[in-house]
Amino acid sequence: MERVHSRLSIVLILVSIIFIHGCSESESTAPEPGENGWPSVDLALVAEGFTDPVHLTSAGDGSDRLFVIERPGIIKIVLDDGTVFPQPFLDISGRVLSGGERGLLSAAFPDEYENEGKFYVCYTRSGDGASVLSRFTVSAGDSNRADQGSEEVLLTVSQPEANHNGGQIAFGPDGYLYVGLGDGGGAGDPDGNGQNTETLLGCLLRIDVNTGGGPYDTPTDNPYYDTEGYAEEIWAYGLRNPWRFSFDRLTGDLYIADVGQGLWEEIDFQPASSPGGENYGWNIMEGSHCYDAGSCDESGLTRPVHEYSHALGCSVTGGFVYRGQGHSGLVGIYIFGDYCSGRIWGLRRPRGVWETEELYDSTLRISSFGEAENGEVYVVDINGGIYRIDEAASP
Repeated sequence: MERVHSRLSIVLILVSIIFIHGCSESESTAPEPGENGWPSVDLALVAEGFTDPVHLTSAGDGSDRLFVIERPGIIKIVLDDGTVFPQPFLDISGRVLSGGERGLLSAAFPDEYENEGKFYVCYTRSGDGASVLSRFTVSAGDSNRADQGSEEVLLTVSQPEANHNGGQIAFGPDGYLYVGLGDGGGAGDPDGNGQNTETLLGCLLRIDVNTGGGPYDTPTDNPYYDTEGYAEEIWAYGLRNPWRFSFDRLTGDLYIADVGQGLWEEIDFQPASSPGGENYGWNIMEGSHCYDAGSCDESGLTRPVHEYSHALGCSVTGGFVYRGQGHSGLVGIYIFGDYCSGRIWGLRRPRGVWETEELYDSTLRISSFGEAENGEVYVVDINGGIYRIDEAASP
């Protein structure tokens, strides 16, 4: 009987070794998303007729609606059947200074929106040109209309120039609101805001808007919380004009597209594990190059994971990592583009090495990308069209 048990034990051990070895071999050779070549993509027109659209987002409330932000100060809704709701969701055009890089620049819906009905916008204020972060509430009994009179101003930041407002807001995986602001404008950052840690300009901010007290709180785990010489709202700095940033909805990684000065456009990256505090280099660096200097001190700077020269475009527009269900070849690829050239690229990191490929050469003026509730990615054309990015059918 003991001999039978001994033989059985040996067999079980051998089977376990084979099983474990087989699993390890499978895991080590399994292809990562996007390893089997780059996909071809097409653009499908979803809706058109918008006036200077600069942002697109969803409410995350199960309605599958798309919210299109128009620079003059209006938010419109595209219903799940592709029709545009006849009345605007929000119209604050009388409060917005619009034109160039100013206007109503973005909107963001927190996870609690379905129950609480509160959402956030960032716009350039008429009169003094300041950047304003505000909270609005949806109308009682009508989910397609916001209460125009419900505005609560949470933050106001003076803007010394008309350009480099930044102006995007987005909720992170941690539930905090992230706010991207440019360096205040002027060629070459004449006020030195990119490296000035006492100003909110040239920074990505991280704030808690779910406070029951004042307009917002600063999370105590912000990298410079209660640190002398630093604005405690700062999550990262050294940015020139972050024109669209996004979080990978699967991994929580953060991608920031920072518009260059005259030579280089860049994509910055922050892993989900980061405690914040990155200095992305402006105006010491433009991309991975010293700016207007033969040499510069790069110590402590976080270099971009991708850059391209103005031979390919002149103003980067950040996008999203594709996490939709409809196009398996796009999964895991960060999709971004250029406002001037209309090119759309993919960026990925199989086995730890960043690589990029041009996916589509369009004639669009790409002002933004957007992500639907189901993870599908859209392109916004400043000339009025909204397009969905699809994987092209095989010939």
